[in-house]
Amino acid sequence: YRTEFALKEIMSSGGAEDDIPQGERKTVTDFCYLLDKSKQLFNGLRDLPQYGQKQWQSYFGRTFDVYTKLWKFQQQHRQVLDNRYGLKRWQIGEIASKIGQLYYHYYLRTSETSYLNEAFSFYSAIRQRSYYSQVNKEDRPELVVKKLRYYARFIVVCLLLNKMDVVKDLVKELSDEIEDYTHRFNTEDQVEWNLVLQEVAAFIEADPVMVLNDDNTIVITSNRLAETGAPLLEQGMIVGQLSLADALIIGNCNNQVKFSELTVDMFRMLQALEREPMNLASQMNKPGMQESADKPTRRENPHKYLLYKPTFSQLYTFLAASFKELPANSVLLIYLSATGVFPTGRSDSEGPYDFGGVLTNSNRDIINGDAIHKRNQSHKEMHCLHPGDLYPFTRKPLFIIVDSSNSVAYKNFTNLFGQPLVCLLSPTAYPKALQDQSQRGSLFTLFLNNPLMAFLFVSGLSSMRRGLWEKCQEYLRKINRDIAQLLTHSRSIDQAFLQFFGDEFLRLLLTRFIFCSATMRMHKIFRETRNYPESYPQLPRDETVENPHLQKHILELASILDVRNVFLENTIDDY
Repeated sequence: YRTEFALKEIMSSGGAEDDIPQGERKTVTDFCYLLDKSKQLFNGLRDLPQYGQKQWQSYFGRTFDVYTKLWKFQQQHRQVLDNRYGLKRWQIGEIASKIGQLYYHYYLRTSETSYLNEAFSFYSAIRQRSYYSQVNKEDRPELVVKKLRYYARFIVVCLLLNKMDVVKDLVKELSDEIEDYTHRFNTEDQVEWNLVLQEVAAFIEADPVMVLNDDNTIVITSNRLAETGAPLLEQGMIVGQLSLADALIIGNCNNQVKFSELTVDMFRMLQALEREPMNLASQMNKPGMQESADKPTRRENPHKYLLYKPTFSQLYTFLAASFKELPANSVLLIYLSATGVFPTGRSDSEGPYDFGGVLTNSNRDIINGDAIHKRNQSHKEMHCLHPGDLYPFTRKPLFIIVDSSNSVAYKNFTNLFGQPLVCLLSPTAYPKALQDQSQRGSLFTLFLNNPLMAFLFVSGLSSMRRGLWEKCQEYLRKINRDIAQLLTHSRSIDQAFLQFFGDEFLRLLLTRFIFCSATMRMHKIFRETRNYPESYPQLPRDETVENPHLQKHILELASILDVRNVFLENTIDDY
């Protein structure tokens, strides 16, 4: 509603213009001004660059300012706005929904999980107060679409906060709303909305193991970093002082379950790089606006870019932006979950562009599966991130994780600049018994995100009682502490691993990687070399992934779960 239009509406409905008290007319004018301004600022958010961490902050601050004023204004003047403006409940819902979106986008920009809680509180209020309940009575399909989009956004926030019970309720409500919408308006977007439902249903079912309470309700487990999450460093342990400041999480797997623009692998990895969220003190506390004295001394979570099926240009642009803004003594993490691109033909050289890499989006939908065909055998695949493409960025500390059927291409790295550099590489193939699970997310990434669930899955277990789960989690913490000691006490380990070991997130990823590798090497059905994770630089096997002490621990964990028969016994010395 533009101001003039709204005032004309008032005059036509309320008789002569003079009948409206001056104060009430000013209230409506001020409200219309704030509403216009808020919409302009909100629409302007789309034009902000998606990368770079500074340019957008003042604009976000101004947008929050206006929405804060608008929200308080409609609360204080609700009666006048009802009578003179004809304010509808769905319009209040729209304002609350926009504030929820602002908080969600602020989370995406900053990686601070507290803002997810703020988004959740506004989205919840819309549902509890039934702001959209009257929409269905109006013969305007575009209003119903606003309601459906609100549900989809609310579901994304609940997924990120692991509020699965709320997600299930929302999915049921959304399903009913879609059915009513398509029945009443016979629209063309019915297929799209039904696809949204299918996607979220598949996303909820992605975890291969259920943890159950005594009454058979499902326990919701969080995989963010808790206070006691990462193994503590021993006193006197010499490790690097680097900290993880930035991460690119890239998802480009064909056929993997996804919702919104998050694949299951991306979803799992982003949670492995976040701490448990805290509630912000006040509901309308504007992000980024605290006085510097109130700010924590260090940022809680590394900043992240989430890139779903990026083109090479997009990926390189974000990578360059992260590289440019990386603070001193900081690490850039690149996580690639993508379809493998293999070299075709024979190459005489063995350079960083001769082993293929992982797929980037070509903006064409003709690529199926892992087989990529090129017109000219002598040319390299251009829609591919080759190991050589990452060389310029090894001028700063770089931590790379590749989950792909051609992850081993990144084993052929050369550390040109002497900066800390580590690549953790997934198996390139899994035993046949496990292959059909790949749509629900990669086993390797599951080990990095939730190692106990991955261990149960490879052991053939699909559900578990809460008490036993917690006992195993406690034992796994002990294993992690021991792995940390193996790494730091090793005499032959490459120093790059230790230089990253001072950061809690990277320490946890490294210990989980070693646990994953040791588990797979002991498992009876993982018998081919390509079934095992690898790393650059290589780890000393006898001191880490094939260490007898660690193997004994894994067998003990298997004994607690009564699945010892799944693992090889003869890999360890007699104790």
